[in-house]
Amino acid sequence: MTPERFDIYDDKQQWIGTSLRSEVHAKGYWHRSFHCWIVRDEGEQRLVLFQRRRDIKDTFPGCYDITAAGHLTAGEQLQDASRELEEELGVNAPFEALTYLLTATQQLQGEVRGVPFVDREFSAVYGLCLNQPLEAYVLQPSEVDSLYEVPLDDLLALFRSEIDVIQATGVQTQPLTSPPHSIGHKDPLSDHVAYEPERIVREIRATEFVPHGTAYYTDVLEALYHVPKD
Repeated sequence: MTPERFDIYDDKQQWIGTSLRSEVHAKGYWHRSFHCWIVRDEGEQRLVLFQRRRDIKDTFPGCYDITAAGHLTAGEQLQDASRELEEELGVNAPFEALTYLLTATQQLQGEVRGVPFVDREFSAVYGLCLNQPLEAYVLQPSEVDSLYEVPLDDLLALFRSEIDVIQATGVQTQPLTSPPHSIGHKDPLSDHVAYEPERIVREIRATEFVPHGTAYYTDVLEALYHVPKD
């Protein structure tokens, strides 16, 4: 597989070249990303969806995060990056169906398995109202551990520090059972193995989310109220 390359920029969003993904995070080069938050309406209540990142991720493993997101590879435009919806969640939505919310300038850093990283991103954030149940999503097992939904009011209250914890309903994909030595048995992390959803309920705190910053979360969540209904 060819290593991923990203377009890199200065802090004024001027393009300065390309670099390998590993170098971008090791050296803290500015790059671009796509974020999409999905909501659905249940009566008068609007619910918001978010994912839990797999424990094998190279940045913020195991943290709760945006419904679907990804980096723009070299030469890619935002219209192309909306592929993340289909790759991570099995959602085939045209870019024109998304509602632009805001652009966030973020500088995040940390260390994973002894390797430090600096993640500097210009993130274009979109919203999508999609009225389908959690079980209808097809999660990418190499990227997404599980998918959750909570009332938008509750998640906003969490990041405003009005409440300490939320209770979220989710689905976690489990490989369909098969004999351990059956022909065609695949690696459980494969994106080409059959999966079935398992309902779960978890209590979640704000500190368990990727640290995009309180302003990012409150600004985005407030904007999600205005995403047009499906």
